[in-house]
Order: sequence, then structure tokens, then C-alpha cells
Amino acid sequence: MKWVSADEALFSIKCYLSAMLALYLAYAIGLPRPFWSMMTAYVVVTQPWVGSVRSKALYRLGGTFLGSAAAVFMVPQLINAPILLSAAMALWVGGCLYLSLLDRTPRSYVFMLAGYTAALVGFPGVADPGNIFNTAVARVEEIGLGIICATVVHSVIFPRGIGSVVLARLDKTGADARAWIQDVLKGTDVGTRDKDQRTLANDITQLRLLSTHVPFDPGNIRWTAPALRVVQERIVALTPCVSAVEDRLRALHDCGHELPTAVKEILRDVSEWIGAGADAAPSQAAQLRGSIERLSPVMHPDSEWTDMLMMSLTARLRELVDTYAECLILRKDIEDGLQGISKRPRRRDEAAAGLHRDPGLALLSAFAAAIAIFVCCAFWILTAWTGGSAAVMMAAVFCCFFATMDNPVPMIRQFLIYTALSMPLSALYLLGIMPALHSFEMLALAIFPAVFFLSALTLRPAMALKAAALLFGVLGSLALQDTNSLNLVSFIDSMLGQLAGTAVAAIVTAIFRTISADRAARRIQAANWRDLATLAVAAHKPDARAYTSRMLDRIGLLQPRLALATRRDDLVATDALLDLRIGNDIAGLQRARRHLPIADGAILHMLHSLAQRFGGRLPNKAEDHASPLLSQLDGALSNVANGPAVAASNRAIVALVGIRRGLFPNASDYQPRLATAEVQAI
Repeated sequence: MKWVSADEALFSIKCYLSAMLALYLAYAIGLPRPFWSMMTAYVVVTQPWVGSVRSKALYRLGGTFLGSAAAVFMVPQLINAPILLSAAMALWVGGCLYLSLLDRTPRSYVFMLAGYTAALVGFPGVADPGNIFNTAVARVEEIGLGIICATVVHSVIFPRGIGSVVLARLDKTGADARAWIQDVLKGTDVGTRDKDQRTLANDITQLRLLSTHVPFDPGNIRWTAPALRVVQERIVALTPCVSAVEDRLRALHDCGHELPTAVKEILRDVSEWIGAGADAAPSQAAQLRGSIERLSPVMHPDSEWTDMLMMSLTARLRELVDTYAECLILRKDIEDGLQGISKRPRRRDEAAAGLHRDPGLALLSAFAAAIAIFVCCAFWILTAWTGGSAAVMMAAVFCCFFATMDNPVPMIRQFLIYTALSMPLSALYLLGIMPALHSFEMLALAIFPAVFFLSALTLRPAMALKAAALLFGVLGSLALQDTNSLNLVSFIDSMLGQLAGTAVAAIVTAIFRTISADRAARRIQAANWRDLATLAVAAHKPDARAYTSRMLDRIGLLQPRLALATRRDDLVATDALLDLRIGNDIAGLQRARRHLPIADGAILHMLHSLAQRFGGRLPNKAEDHASPLLSQLDGALSNVANGPAVAASNRAIVALVGIRRGLFPNASDYQPRLATAEVQAI
């Protein structure tokens, strides 16, 4: 293992200074468990950026207050009914975990902390319920002190802003988007295009989660937060455009028609413009847009399928150019904001900030946490074990910590192993070193070697979990013990309780909560199909950006699961990006049909059939060329093409072509006369 780097050493020293400041103030104030302050100073700093420290500090303080208040309310009321108190605590932790998993932003930390803080305060407090209010107040003070000290130290001593990290991720996302677009426009190998598309989906999700800390950063980047949110929305909006352009080019190729020279030239011009990266001029978009519009054919009742494909291609290519130009302008605004140049704030579409949520899996996680807590409580009550409270607390903590994972058991098991390995070091400090110390200075020097190296190693991805388990194993032992009256028997009893609670969390999670990568991927795909069915029968004009944002998030979630899936033939057959494209077209059709009263009946009939298809859709469902839905799509196309030539009819044709290509890519070409005859027969 290589030596600690300068960045790791600086991070560790700042953590140490904030922990020692919190510990000193806790001793000076006379708080009963001062080591809670020290441990909190480490817990609140899992990343070296000031923005993440501040945001996590705020959420941790709020969650601690709510959890302590819940414990103060429940313990005195139910102290004479241990089973009811156990059930109430289990329901509280499970309910808070459920809300936390639905949130999926840093704000979710409030709910998670509110859950297991109630367990940390309430279960030890049953031994002295009359003093539960003072215990809760002391815990809030101790944790709040650690939070404040960590925030101040990391904000004052060589603060590391998150701006460079966010901008690096933003530029990487832009570069990956350009690579994918150029792959499509140049006709690069399909494998390369698919890889670039998956990379972009993951970039978008990571950028969204990372930028949530930007408003808390002390640098100028916090003033660019609105522009950052909007540019993310525009990058998300690029994905269905690029996928649609790729599909239309493939469809035109499959029809056996050579692309006109003018189309090849505009594809080359757009590719060169996008390939220029930061040097691309947004003003050139107007010229490109004009050239694209001149290539769009005029629709009439006898328009052929190739004409409709060409119209759809030009429409999506124009959207691609417009959206990319907006991205360039927003990136320039962000750069100006970093230099302190004031910009007119841009409108943000609040509904577009959508993330995938899985209420069923969140409920399953909450149920597993409640069961684990209740099992530990039942054993504690039946045996009157003095270490029972430690077991319940650890069960609550570990059921919450890793609940976002498909299979939390390996992580909980690893924490269990390294917590056990931390016992000798904890015993050395608690039973050997600390009784011999007689001043705060000696205590600070004695603690330094262990916490310095372990906290430095938490920045290394390969060592982070192991180092964190060892670090918090030692710090947790200090925080949970009464260091003034500790002996070997009580130490072993408490440590066994911690290990037992962690083991119960692993066992219960394995029984009730663990799901495979295959099942997780199928759940995400099923959520896509439910959204498509809902979108097809929406009574009001849908927000395509909100749907697109949520679908891109799901694509980012799907990629690592598909890599681990054992039944890839079932999963890969249904392309999440295809679902995204179809949803974007459904939303466009819903907006356009309201301006086409003549064709509205045929479109509505087709949309209801579409909703039924997605409502009962199964993975790997074969394409049915004789499906009534295909006839309804062609009938809707014919109705729109035979109607008045207005802007809405062009948008409807583009959307219908996209839906037809998405659901029936291998079907025979649309025949205008045949479609008209079928409509008249109906």
C-alpha cells in the first residue's frame, strides 16, 4: 500500500482538528458523552468538498433533531409496554427509511437520520425513561457540536470547493454527448455508439447528484446553480433527439434509398460544428437550422413512407441543433458566473427534475429494517441482556446505511468483519490507554495515529469501506461507552451487542430485502412501461422534459445491473433508450392532437391501444406485424396527412413515425392508399 498522499493527509488532518475541537468543547461544556461530538465530526465528512460537508451537516442536524424528538415522545408514553415501544420504534425507523429511499437526493439524509437517531437515543434511554428529555437534548448538543466544528474547520482551513469537480463532470458529460452525436452522424460502429450512449446516461445521473451540493459551496459556482440545472435538462433533452436521428438514418438506409447529397452535407456540417467543442459558435445554429428546414418535404395525402421518414429526420435534427446551441450558451453563462459576471437568470422548469422512485422496493427495505429491530428487541426483552440496546441500535443503523443497494448483505457482512477486527484496537484505547491519560492534550496525541491513517484511507475507493468500518468501530465504541465506569465485562458485552445487531441486520436483509440484478433491472423496465401507459392516456398536456429526465435516470440505473444480470437475453431485448424515445413521441403527439380535431379520434383510439400494450407488456415480447395497433398507427398517420397542413399536423406525423419505428421497426413501409382504405373501412 502506498504512503498517504498530500491530499489525503490534508483531509485527514482537517478531520482530526475538527474532531478534537468538538471533543474539547464537549468536555468544557460538560456534556455526558463527549465522544459523540468527536465521532460526528468524522461521520459528517465523507467527502473532501466544502459544499458536501455543509449540505450533509445541515441535513444531519435536522435529522438528529427529528429523531431525538420522536424518542422523547415515544419512550415515556410506552415505557410500560415494551412490545408496543419496540413496535413503535420499528415503525418509525421503517417509515423514515421509506421516505429516505423515495427522495434520492442529499436531502434524504434527513429522513434516514431521523429514523435511526430515534433508536440511538430511545433504546439506551429505556433504563432511565424519566431522564429521556435530558438525554435527547445532550445528544443533539453533542452531535450539533460535532457538525458545527467540522463545518467551520473544513470551510476555513484550505477549503476545497466542489466547483472544479462539478465542472469537470459537466465537461466530461458534454464530451461524451459530442462523441455519441458524432458517432451517429458519421455512422460509426453500432457497438461504439451503444457504449457512448450508456456512458452519457451514467454521466447525467452522476452530474445531477453531484450538483446538488453546489448551492452550499463557498465559491462563485454557487451563483451558477440555476444555469447548471438548466444545462443538465438540455443535455437530457439531447438523448431522445440523437436516438431518433440514429433510427431515422437506419430506416432510410433499410428502405434502400441513398441519402440525398444535401442531407449528407448537412450531417457533415452538424458533425463538424458539434465536434468543435467549446470553440463551436452558438450563432452558427441559425444557419444550420435554415439548411435543415429546406430539406424537409411538404406533407400531402399521397406522401410516401420515405417522405415521412425524411420529415421526421429533419425535425429531430433541427431539435438536436437547437438544444446543443442552448447547451453552448449555458456553458458560457456558467463560465461567466465563475468569473463574477452577472447574468440574467434563466427560467428553470421545475417539473423536469425527475428521478426514478421505486415505492415497492422502498417499502420492502422499510419492512426489513422494522423486522430486524423487532427481532433484536424481542431477544433483548426475553433475555434481559444488558447489551441488548447496542444490538438494536446497530440493527437500525445497518439496515438504513446500505438500503439503496440491490444486495446490501455483502457490505453489511464486511462491516461486521471489520468491526470485529476493530475490537482489539478499541479495547486498547478504552481499557489500556485512556485510564492512564490525565489531560486533554495527552488524549489528543494518543488518538491521533489511529484516526489519521484510517480517515486518510477512506478517500481511496478500494479501501474506503474497510477503513470506515475500522474507524467507526473504534469511534463508535468510544461514543457508546461510559468511559468513566468502563470495565472489561461491560466492554465485551457492548461489543457483542454491536456485532449481534449487525449480524441480525445482515440475516434479515438477506431473507426479506435482497434482490438480484436481473430482478432489479426488470423492476426498472416495468416502471418505464407504466410511465408510457400513463403518458398515453394523460388527460392533460404532459411534460416531456420530466418524463425524459426520469427515463434517463433509469437508463443510468440500468447499466450496472445489466452488466451483472444472468439473463441478458431477456433484458437487453427491451431497450430503455427506445422506451425513452417512444415516450418523447407520445408526449409530442399528445400536445399536437389538441390542434387536430379531425384526426383526434383516430389518434385517441391508437393511444388507448398503446396504453393497453404497455400496461400488460412483458420482457422479450415478440414484435407482431399483424397487430391491430400497427393498423391504428397507419390509420392515424393517414388521418393527419389528409387533414389541413398546419404546424401541428407536421408535429403529429413526426411523433407517429417515431412511435411506429419504435414499436414496429421491421414492419412493412406505410402505404398511404392502403391506410386510407383501412380507415374508411373502419
